[in-house]
Amino acid sequence: MNFDHLKKREIKIVEVGPRDGLQNEKVTLSLEDKLGYIDLLAKTGLKTIEATSFVRADRIPQMADAPALFFELSQRSYFDKISFPCLVPNLVGYEQAIASGVKEISLFSATSDAFTAKNINCSVDESFKRMEEVASKAKKDGIKMRGYISTAFGCPYAGEMSAEKLAEVAERFLKLGVYEVSIGDTIGVAVPSQVHKYISVLKDRVNLSKVAMHFHDTRGMAVANCLVSLQHGVTVFDASSGGLGGCPYAKGATGNVATEDLLYLFHSLGLKTGVDIEAIAKASQFILSKVGKSSPSKYYQSIEKNL
Repeated sequence: MNFDHLKKREIKIVEVGPRDGLQNEKVTLSLEDKLGYIDLLAKTGLKTIEATSFVRADRIPQMADAPALFFELSQRSYFDKISFPCLVPNLVGYEQAIASGVKEISLFSATSDAFTAKNINCSVDESFKRMEEVASKAKKDGIKMRGYISTAFGCPYAGEMSAEKLAEVAERFLKLGVYEVSIGDTIGVAVPSQVHKYISVLKDRVNLSKVAMHFHDTRGMAVANCLVSLQHGVTVFDASSGGLGGCPYAKGATGNVATEDLLYLFHSLGLKTGVDIEAIAKASQFILSKVGKSSPSKYYQSIEKNL
């Protein structure tokens, strides 16, 4: 494998721990602990950290403090040096986010109607109609937008999804005005051969420079899937420090690929990320102690005793 063509570029890590990593945790974390976690992540060299989501507190209680968290975050000395996108499900969430000082939002849909029905009580087509209203407002307000596609490789209710459907939804997101679309393996079913096939179809319809990959490590394939994505020229990857995460609307969906494990892979290939792997591990140690969990990250396990 030769990755010399990527050595002049920096591989971008989008750290999703504070939002996707924590949203499904049973332990309700204090605002102070969440901010402490983000403070540690901000010292690692990361340039993008997904901060929180402006969603209904009765649906996802862990994110109930989103306005307070983002206000406190906006007072930090590092605030203008790092991007802090926040997930918004609709116009109400968008208005709350903007009132809190959010400068970048994430919108989301899926390839599966069955999943969006469970998640946001509508079809994929209906989800885009909702997002059009938010996107129109965001463009007028000068707010950056990122898109998330859930169930790209498989759905817990509808089974395997098609590469053609993924490409179609990705195109719709880009037409909506997002600068980047994140392809999510929500339940961690993807394998390298499937990833190769789907990206091969995807890159005939969209520019891969606008694509990020978002793998969950439910079946231990996430790092291998990232390597295949890298071979195709994808240079943006979502990851969660310590491997925390899971989707509240996808039964059995365990953690995201660990930021540490991706960094170890990329650095071993001589690729630049600008992120300090040991500093990430320290942030993981902090948040894992707060949620009372051990990490599935192989790299983290290998150095845990020395932290």
